[in-house]
Amino acid sequence: MAKSGGKGASLRDKLDGNELDLSLGDLTEVPVKELAALPKATVLDLSCNKLTSLPSDFCGLTHLVKLDLSKNRLQQLPADFGRLVNLQHLDLLNNRLVTLPVSFAQLKNLKWLDLKDNPLDPVLAKVAGDCLDEKQCKQSAIRVLQHMKVVQADQEREKQRRLEVEREIEKKREAKQRAKEAQEREVRKKEKAEEKERRRKEYDAVKAANKKEQEKKPKKETHQPAKAKSGSRSMKSRPQKHSWSWAFLKLLLMVLLSATGVLVACQVTDLQWQPFCINVNTIYENVIHGLRSHEILQRVLQPNSQQ
Repeated sequence: MAKSGGKGASLRDKLDGNELDLSLGDLTEVPVKELAALPKATVLDLSCNKLTSLPSDFCGLTHLVKLDLSKNRLQQLPADFGRLVNLQHLDLLNNRLVTLPVSFAQLKNLKWLDLKDNPLDPVLAKVAGDCLDEKQCKQSAIRVLQHMKVVQADQEREKQRRLEVEREIEKKREAKQRAKEAQEREVRKKEKAEEKERRRKEYDAVKAANKKEQEKKPKKETHQPAKAKSGSRSMKSRPQKHSWSWAFLKLLLMVLLSATGVLVACQVTDLQWQPFCINVNTIYENVIHGLRSHEILQRVLQPNSQQ
C-alpha cells in the first residue's frame, strides 16, 4: 500500500484548496484511485519519494495542471504520458530518466519544465538545457516540446516507411501467391484440356469403329444383290443359249426337210433320171445299205420294214 506522510491521515486531509502535497512520504506507489477521486487537486506534489515508475492509469489524471515528481527514482514515464493535456508545469529534477515518451509532444499546454540531474540522452540533454531560473525552465519546455514533436514526426515517418515496406512485402507476397495460383490454374487447365482431348480421341475412335462396323453390313447386303444380279445374268444367258439351240434345230430340220423333199422328188418324179437325182439316189441307196448292215439298226429297222 502507498504510504502517506502521517499514519491514518487521508488524502483529503492533505488537500489545501487545489493543492495536494504527498512529498516526503517514502511513497513507492502512487495512489491513483484516491487521486482520481479528488479532481479539485490540480496541483500535485510527489517529490522526495521512492517512486521508480508511474502506473499507466496515472495518465488518466487529466485534471492535473502542476506536477512535481522531483527527487524520485523514475527510470521512465508511461507511454501515454501525453494524455495529461492540461499539464502546464512539470518538475522532473533528479530522477533516472534517459528519454521521454513520444507522446510527450502532445503536452501542448506545457509552459515550464525541469529535467536537470537526469542521465538524459545527449541530444535530449542539449535540447533541454539548464533550468536555473524561470526563463530557462520556460525555454526548456518550449524546446523539449519542439524536439519531441520532431521525434514524433520522425517516428511517424519511420512508422510509415515500415508500413510501406510491409505493404510492399505483402504486395510481393500476394503477387507471388497470385502467380502461383495462376500457374496452378494453367496446370489444371492444361490437364483438363489434355483429358478432354484424350476423351475426344476415344470418342472419335469408338465412332470410327461403329462406322466401320456399319459399313461392313451394307457391303454384305449389296453383295447379295450382286449375286442375284449375276444369277439374273446367267438366267439371261441361258435363254440366249437356248434360243441358239432352237435356231440350230430349226435349221437342221429345214435341211432335213429340204433333203427329204429332194430325195422324194428324185425317187417319185421324172427327175429321177437326171444326173443330179441319179447321184442322190445312189447316195441314198448306199446309206440305206450301210445302215442295214449294222446289227442294231437292223433290229430297229426290221419292225419298221414289217410295218
